[in-house]
Amino acid sequence: MRWGLIWLLMAGVAQADSLVATRVIPAQSVIVAEDITLVAAEIPDALVAAEAALGLEARVTLYPGRAIRAGDVGPPALVERNGAVIIEYRAGALIIRAEGRSLARATLGQPVRVMNLASRTTVTGHLGPDGVVHVGP
Repeated sequence: MRWGLIWLLMAGVAQADSLVATRVIPAQSVIVAEDITLVAAEIPDALVAAEAALGLEARVTLYPGRAIRAGDVGPPALVERNGAVIIEYRAGALIIRAEGRSLARATLGQPVRVMNLASRTTVTGHLGPDGVVHVGP
């Protein structure tokens, strides 16, 4: 029993790894393996695995040595502001398509405002995986 207690005291406290930036990562940049590293420190709210940030986009500027938190990264934008998009309305067998221009950056499934180039009307739809903005029911 005494040896078990001594062994626990000698082992020390185990620390978790935390994910930090290795260089300045500007906002709206996609994170690659060279941008991040794990350090042996338990930083509150920091991501603990590189896979949690790889391929995601920085939402804010990340500085070297600072922890990367879940709110600092997100899915990359599929459509940029002023980017050309197709607007699609579907109702049963009816499909209407029009050319449009995105009024903001958007990621998959995110609502985005677009302007119909033919009518100059602004509508809101959800961005699909193919870059088409789906409006209507």
